[in-house]
Amino acid sequence: MKFENVHLASIGALLPEEVWSSDDLEQRLQPLYQRLKLPEGRLELMSGIAQRRVWPVGTVPSGPSIQAGKLAVEAAGIDPAQIGCLIHASVCRDFLEPATASRVHHGIGLSSDCWVYDVSNACLGLINGAVQIAMMIESGAIEAGIVVGTENSRMLLESTIAALNADTSLARKDIKGAFASLTIGSGSCAWLLAHRRHAPAASVIETGIAEARTRYHDLCVSDSDSAGAAMQPLMETDSETLMAEGIATGVAAFEKLLRESGWRRESIDRSVCHQVGSRHRSAMLSAMQLPPESDSVSFPRLGNTGSVALPLTVASAAQSGVLQPGHQVAMLGIGSGINSVMLATRWGETVIAGNIDQIAGGTTAEGVSTGANASS
Repeated sequence: MKFENVHLASIGALLPEEVWSSDDLEQRLQPLYQRLKLPEGRLELMSGIAQRRVWPVGTVPSGPSIQAGKLAVEAAGIDPAQIGCLIHASVCRDFLEPATASRVHHGIGLSSDCWVYDVSNACLGLINGAVQIAMMIESGAIEAGIVVGTENSRMLLESTIAALNADTSLARKDIKGAFASLTIGSGSCAWLLAHRRHAPAASVIETGIAEARTRYHDLCVSDSDSAGAAMQPLMETDSETLMAEGIATGVAAFEKLLRESGWRRESIDRSVCHQVGSRHRSAMLSAMQLPPESDSVSFPRLGNTGSVALPLTVASAAQSGVLQPGHQVAMLGIGSGINSVMLATRWGETVIAGNIDQIAGGTTAEGVSTGANASS
C-alpha cells in the first residue's frame, strides 16, 4: 500500500519507573538456578537485555494508554474533533469485552464520530493499527487517527518465575521454552497519524507492506488470554525455530518493501527492527544486508516490549536526534504468527512527548552485545 497524504504527526511514549534487571530476575530464580546449577549472568549474556521495566501492581493497560494518547494529541496540536479513529493494539488489554479501546477513547475525550476498536497481532499490533488508520486517511474517510497500546510484563514475568521455581521435575532442556518470557518488558506508546494538511512538516508514511507465513503460527503461543486467566499468563516459545523462520519471513518482507517503495537498500539512512535481543538483531541485519551502525535499538534497557517495541524505539531514536529530517527510515516489524509488517517512511518534524528521554542515547548499536536469543 502506497500513501501520499499520511503523516506521523506525534508520538506519545511512556515508560514505567520500576526497573527489573536481568540480575534481579536471576535472584528471584535462585531455587531453579541452584537446583540445575545454572551459571548466573546467562540471561543477559544470552539476550543482550540488561533490564526491563514493569508497571505498578494493579495497572491495567488502558491507564497508561490514556496517558500516552493524551500526550500525542496535545503534542500534535490537532483538534481532537478531527480524530476519527482510535485503535488499541497491544497484546495486553483490560478485558475480553468490551474493547479496551472504548475505555481509552473515553479517557482521552475523543468525539463520538470515531471508529473505536481493538486490534491484536502479537508484536505487530501497533504497526497494523497504523496501517489501518493510514488507509482510512488516504481514502478520505477520516482526517486523523490514533493507534495506542500498553504492554504489561509484570504478570508474565511473575507467573514464569513462579512456575519455573515450583516445578522440581524440570531439567535444563525443559526450561528453554520459557526463556523468551523472561525477556519481556513494559511500556506504552501512541502514534497520531494525520492528513498532511494538518501536519505538513511531520514524518511521511510512504509505503506499507505485509508478509504472512502462518504455517509457523504455533512457534510462540500464550496458553490463554491474560484477561481470561486472572492476569496470570504463561508463554511457550520454540526460540530457535522462531528466530530462523522469523528472519526468513523478515527478509522476504524487506525485499517486498524495497520493490513496493522503489527504495534501494543503500539509500536507507536508518532502520528500526522489532526489539527481541542481540542475536536476533545481528542475524536479521546480516540477512537483510543492512549495516548495524545505522540500526536503532532499545532492547538492552527495555527488553522485548511486544507491540510497542518498534514504536518506542522510533520515539527514542527521534528524541535523541538519531533520526533527522530527510532520513529514509525503514521500520521492520516481525511478530509471532509468523507475520511481518514494514513501513517505508521519510522522517520529518514529528513531535515526541512523554518520558522516553530516559533511554534516549541508547538507540544505536553502541554497547549492544552479541549472544544467543529468545524469540521474535
